[in-house]
Formats: sequence, C-alpha cells, structure tokens
Amino acid sequence: MEILFTFKIKEFQKVELAEKFPAITFYFDGSPEDKMVETADVIVTYGNDIDQVLLKRAVSLKWLMVASAGVEKMPLTEIAKRDILITNVSGIHKTPMAESVLAHMLALVRSIPDIYKLNETREWGRKFKSAELKGGTAIILGPGAIGSEIGRLLQAFGVHTIGCNRSGRKAESMDEIIQFDELIDKLPEGDYVISVLPSTPETKGLITAEHFDAMKDTAVFMNFGRGDITDEAVLIRALKEGIIGRAVLDVFEVEPLPADHEFWTLKNCVVSPHVSALSGKYIERALVIFNNNLEKWLNEEVHLENIVNPETGY
Repeated sequence: MEILFTFKIKEFQKVELAEKFPAITFYFDGSPEDKMVETADVIVTYGNDIDQVLLKRAVSLKWLMVASAGVEKMPLTEIAKRDILITNVSGIHKTPMAESVLAHMLALVRSIPDIYKLNETREWGRKFKSAELKGGTAIILGPGAIGSEIGRLLQAFGVHTIGCNRSGRKAESMDEIIQFDELIDKLPEGDYVISVLPSTPETKGLITAEHFDAMKDTAVFMNFGRGDITDEAVLIRALKEGIIGRAVLDVFEVEPLPADHEFWTLKNCVVSPHVSALSGKYIERALVIFNNNLEKWLNEEVHLENIVNPETGY
C-alpha cells in the first residue's frame, strides 16, 4: 500500500508514521507532478492540488485525506463517479478560529485598534467609544464544531447566541436554533452576524441585500467561512451606505484579495488574509485524525471520522 503526502510535515512526524505503519510505503513532500501519483492508494493533501488531470493519473487512488475542512474546489463529481473516499479534518480549526473571531470582537468593542494607533503617536488620548460584549446577541451561521466553540466562548462573555443551520437541528452552546428560512426574521436582533459556513450549493449567495437591510445599522457582519456566501458588491453597498455598521472578513470570492479591491479602502471593513485557522498545532491535529482513520482503514472498518459526501460537499 502506498500513501503520498503532497504537503510537508516535520521529520519526527514522518518517522512516527513509518514506525507505526511499517507495512505501508510513504512518499513524503510530494507534489501532483510526481510519478507516485499513479500508484498511490491514498493521497494526503490540502485539496487545492486535486484536479481532473491528477485524478486521471491517479488510477490506484481509493482515498483522499484532505487536511482542511473545505473541499469545494475539488472535482467532486468525478470523485463520486469513481467512488473515491474523501475524509477531511473538520473540527481541528475550532480553537484557533473561535479565538480569532473573539479577538476581533473584543478588539472592536474595546477600541483596541485605536489604542494601538496612539502608541505610534505617543498621544495620551482617552476619548474612545468603548462598549461591552455582555448583553449582546450573536447570530452564528453554521453552529457545527467551529460555530459551537464560538458560541461557548461568547456565552462566557454574557452574549446571547442564536445558531442558524439548514435543518434547525440543536447545537451545543446555542441559546436558540433557527433554520436558514427563518434567518431574515431574526437578523434585527443580532449585534453580530458570524458566518462559518462551508461553500455548498445551499450556502452560496445565502446572504442577500434583503438580509443586510434586515440587520441593525450597527451590526457587525463577520465572515470566516467562505467568500461566496454573499455577493461582495452587495456587501460593499451595505457598508458604504451605513446599512450595517462594520464587516470583518477573513474569506473572499477571489483570494488573494486584489490590491485594488474596494474592501481595502473602506474604514468600516477589516480585511484578514484568510488566517483565522492558522495555528502551530494545525498539522499535529490533522495527523491525529489521519492516524485514527488509517488504523480503521487497514482494519477494513467503514465508519471513518469526517467522511465527506462528494454530492453535498460536507
């Protein structure tokens, strides 16, 4: 059995894998151009290097272990036709992403960016419009592993949490749960509208101009999921016309965000370069899931962790 990694891991992690699974041939630090693609049974990848060309060459491929949560850029139709198993690492992002969301919220509400600016000018200024998170309401789009962790942290700060998902299924750390079709009626209550939704046919364009119109004019829209949840032109209008108060964006329709994009120029928009999930523990956590699933795979177990349905994308 052959397993190809198309991204780098640390030397001690390579040794641990080789020692734990001596019957497997591992190819580390590979790339889509490598000949091993043609014989690999398993490819461990971030997903962005998996395309139609690679799939045609990967004639032995049985399992794609994707070391990220999103799989929307992969040729899912072809993967489904070939009955290739996909698993991801959904859940490992919850700590860094939840902390990133909370950090931005605290920074804004406690005037931290303005305080930092005073350090540059050595000015003793105290005229800030600081407020508190306590007593506020956050609407969390996608109360799964990440959204629930955001909810847990916010509840500790006295924030009322409203989770919004497709099914209306209950989720941890949510004071209320609503479905997508109920969202527009709840938006007037939200001080923060936070999306951690993946990109699926159901979530693309979910937030429309009508949704922004329904929000408070002081509301903060935070997108840490995928950039296609809303039309960027619609969001820009909402920001420029004061329909909402502010946006904090970690994801965009096109990445990297072009230097001439209007988001960079809006004073009420924070641009974060898709870094909310970054953590020194990222690969470590991803390999824990891979190790567990590889053991199950070798034992011919069918219930692997984080199996992705290629037809739904999650």
